[in-house]
Amino acid sequence: MVGNGAGRRPAVIELRLSAFRRHRGLRVPLGPLTLVTGASGSGKSTVLEAYEALARLGGGESLGEVFGRARGGPSAYVPRGAPRDREGRRGFRLGCTVDGPAGPVRLDLAVQTEPELRVAGERLTGADGRTLLSTALRHPARRAVRAEWRTAGAGRTTRAALPDDRLGTALLPLRVAGATTEQRQVLAAAEQVVVALRSSFACDPRPEAMREPVAAADGLLRGGCDNLAAVLRRTRGECRTRYAALVEAVRAGLAGPVAGLLARSRPEGDAPGLVEALVEHGDGLEPTPADRLGDGELRYLALALVLLTGPGVLQVDPVREVPAAHQALTVLADGLDRALDGRQRRELVGLAARMCERGHIRLLGTVHDGASARAAGARLVDLDG
Repeated sequence: MVGNGAGRRPAVIELRLSAFRRHRGLRVPLGPLTLVTGASGSGKSTVLEAYEALARLGGGESLGEVFGRARGGPSAYVPRGAPRDREGRRGFRLGCTVDGPAGPVRLDLAVQTEPELRVAGERLTGADGRTLLSTALRHPARRAVRAEWRTAGAGRTTRAALPDDRLGTALLPLRVAGATTEQRQVLAAAEQVVVALRSSFACDPRPEAMREPVAAADGLLRGGCDNLAAVLRRTRGECRTRYAALVEAVRAGLAGPVAGLLARSRPEGDAPGLVEALVEHGDGLEPTPADRLGDGELRYLALALVLLTGPGVLQVDPVREVPAAHQALTVLADGLDRALDGRQRRELVGLAARMCERGHIRLLGTVHDGASARAAGARLVDLDG
């Protein structure tokens, strides 16, 4: 990373769905804790989908990997009724602003879906408003876009061809030498955007998959949290402080007393090498297996674990060349309050607010009930107006 400014960790502070699925001209301001609410069908999940798509592109995935597997194909992302241009092309647009040591940097991306899935254009804009990178699809017959970025002095740019199925911003650190002040500015902006986008974890716990025993060695929590038992075992063994905080948080979300959480090995003859999660009640009776917990209890337990751990425990691809102290993980939680009762919603949002206030984690989630978000001081984005 070029410089560290005042120590600010790169973070996405605005998401733009200029023309993406049902949204046109939608700007979503993002804080440490941002919750999106709205009626069913208002496009709450689409906001998280757009963020995750940019994150995956920032991590180096191709357009086909990110958008090609959607039901209905890539054209499913084009707003309904969007017309074709004179060449018969249609597509979508989205972008974001990332704040950090280089100041607020804008990334705007236009994607063509018809007749072929390709990058139609991309623009990276620095904090001073000057364009640092621009790409355009000049020759439809060539599998490349024409890219220009600042090199040195007024009006001096470098021109090159970049792949038409990748985010150009993510490729700049491999193309720009950083020999001049202008090149270093381009690098700093591009790296800031890539670090912020890559530092994300999409999470949607699936209770139906969390009730089965899992391999004890499966110690990185997946987005569906189906390997919860193995991660509980690891957390209890490696960090007593985090484990104690987790037990304290879980007491507020589970029915009955909670004295501890553990992962017990299954009998060798039954399922060798597998563990199951259990809840200890401190009453001298047998612990309760996690498969007997309700859906809301399991989701609450999994989300609390996500908030109280970090990249070393979650299945994310950290930006290894950047110190952990300069990164802030953003958790993307679709349906944060799904299956939770009122008490669980209040406690979970309160926990999220406390963890996000510390600065090492950010959360963008969707909720059906915005009351708990308002009470916790979260930034609430209401798609109903």
